[in-house]
Amino acid sequence: MATVDHGLRPESAEEARAVAALSAHFGFPHRTLLWTGTKPARGIPAAARAARYALLTAHASAIGAGILLTGHTRDDQAETVLLRLLAGSGPAGLAGMRAERALPGGLCLARPFLTIPKADLVAYCEAHGLAFARDPSNHDDRFARPRLRRLMPMLTGEGLTAARLCRLAERCARDGAALDSAAAIAFAAALRGSPEDRIHLDGAALRTLPDAIVLRVVGLGLERVSADGPERLARLERLVLEAVLPALRAGTPLRRTLRAILVAVTPAGDLVLSPAPPRRERGLGPA
Repeated sequence: MATVDHGLRPESAEEARAVAALSAHFGFPHRTLLWTGTKPARGIPAAARAARYALLTAHASAIGAGILLTGHTRDDQAETVLLRLLAGSGPAGLAGMRAERALPGGLCLARPFLTIPKADLVAYCEAHGLAFARDPSNHDDRFARPRLRRLMPMLTGEGLTAARLCRLAERCARDGAALDSAAAIAFAAALRGSPEDRIHLDGAALRTLPDAIVLRVVGLGLERVSADGPERLARLERLVLEAVLPALRAGTPLRRTLRAILVAVTPAGDLVLSPAPPRRERGLGPA
């Protein structure tokens, strides 16, 4: 077992020691992982989450573990879906947290309690005399999740229950998987022979596809050209729906740059994605 001590509260070190003692009681080895260094003044939850997974992934790799288990519950899933709904996320975001997903290095992240209400876990611990800690940051209104948590009883009264939010996540995950599968097939069909760092897609094939599929096909191409991961949906929509698709359908050449990738609709009507050339420094001419 492993506990991440973020060092954000005075009580965190004692809580980590309590987990270590409970682990020893059941015969499990335990390691406390410290988040050291300067903490950000803003965006603490996101930074803490990134640090937590980095520490846990490194520890799992060091001990040769293949699966990382976390304690996220149905309540956490409902809050995640609600946060992403407020942010205007698409199906991928509204699918919430996955019960299982791959992490770097061949590690699998699994959330075995994702369908279980937090109250059920608390009741189980109380019934079996298992000690647990309550994190006061869960009630700190400086952060979005605690504010939403206070609203949940009111939303539940209107019918927006945790169970319904989680059902929405399941439906979005199901539909998103179908769209992703269709996009992978369309990408393979539209792909023309290209070097590894250059993606050439048949514009005629793209023009006939639904917008949702074209978004994903272009997203796949961007991921192949760049190692920075998926593009944010809003930026991808602006690129594809407002620029690329209109140019493809009108037969108009186009050049756009997105995160150091050149996105070009060629005079022949195809779509080519390639690394953008280095930007020239202003004021510099030939020596």
